[in-house]
Amino acid sequence: MYTYEYPRPAVTVDIAIFRPLGEEYQILLIQRALAPYKGKYALPGGFIEMDESLEAAARRELFEETGVNNVQLSQIRTFGDPERDPRGRVISTCFGCVLGVGDQIQIQAGDDAADAD
Repeated sequence: MYTYEYPRPAVTVDIAIFRPLGEEYQILLIQRALAPYKGKYALPGGFIEMDESLEAAARRELFEETGVNNVQLSQIRTFGDPERDPRGRVISTCFGCVLGVGDQIQIQAGDDAADAD
């Protein structure tokens, strides 16, 4: 276990997968199965493990919650507002991907996602 003199923030990743639909875009969302915000829709994502990189965490969380893998992820932005998460001080890095018109992905809700679409 780690002990520090000062508090440390938690680190999470979020993944935004977009797909073109005519003149607009769809985005992949999960329905949260757990608190906080149980039943609400959110981007797939979650806490990083101590031994993994941010991108590895994003790929793991995306697969665990949606069954999606083999997409090209790019780091988009980091969000760090101290009040952004009711569980405490959480810093999140968002990764994203825009699928091509003909790209198909198979979506299957899993882990702490009640639904994914």
